[in-house]
Amino acid sequence: MEGLIFLLVVILIFIIFCVRCICIVPQANAWVIEFLGKYHSSWAAGLHFKVPFFYRVVKKVSLKEQVADFEPQPVITKDNVTMMVDSVVFFSVFDAKLFTYGVERPIAAIENLSATTLRNIIGSMTLDETLTSRDEINSQITAILDEATDKWGIKVSRVEVKNIMPPQSIQDAMEKQMRAEREKREAILTAEGKKQSAITLAEGEKQAAILRAEAVKEQRIREAEGEAEALLAVQRAKAEGIRLINDANPTQQYITLQSFDAVAKMADGQATKVIVPSDLANLAGAITALSETARQ
Repeated sequence: MEGLIFLLVVILIFIIFCVRCICIVPQANAWVIEFLGKYHSSWAAGLHFKVPFFYRVVKKVSLKEQVADFEPQPVITKDNVTMMVDSVVFFSVFDAKLFTYGVERPIAAIENLSATTLRNIIGSMTLDETLTSRDEINSQITAILDEATDKWGIKVSRVEVKNIMPPQSIQDAMEKQMRAEREKREAILTAEGKKQSAITLAEGEKQAAILRAEAVKEQRIREAEGEAEALLAVQRAKAEGIRLINDANPTQQYITLQSFDAVAKMADGQATKVIVPSDLANLAGAITALSETARQ
């Protein structure tokens, strides 16, 4: 019985020993292994075996891109303006061995290097250049950090200046300047609007006057043409009437009757008496002779 218990204990110890020898490295990670206190290898993702007490996992390093957001740092510009600038660094580890043995506290080292680089870059710029040259600052600090961190096994992909905070007095002055610029642009736009409105109104009045003159001209032309056509029609009607009378060969009685009708029209209904000339018959004869002459 005791032998069986001893055997079970030995088997259990052996299983525990085997389990402790198995190491599974997750994806996008690297483990730094030491053999008796000396660097041995860097394990990539996958299944690995190690001998307990001889091999030791020194550091588990993530190979994914990481983001380090640093606290604002005081920076003095070329024109002696002190302001607070904070940055964000995007980096990844490409060599787990260099990352483990290259520098103590790599993140703190990147933060300090970023702060000093920012001071050097912004110290050579004025306040206005700093506020308008973020892309240039980002590219310069990225290149400097990437070169400096190569020996630490770190690849700096980009650095972004997140905030640039000038002193409150400078911010107030900048705000007043921007307000003055906005008021200036507003006044210019208002004046331009009034000018354009006046020009448009004058052009409209000019066009309206031209159109009114054209309308009056057209109206007068049409009225004249209408009157001419009406007069011509009346004359044509009269000529046609005379022609028809001549063609009909009117008798002496009809001519005399028409003479009386003409005398009545001369009275226009206003006179109470109509004086008929004694030679009305002779007048009718004369009209008849004229008619015959016209037919010949």
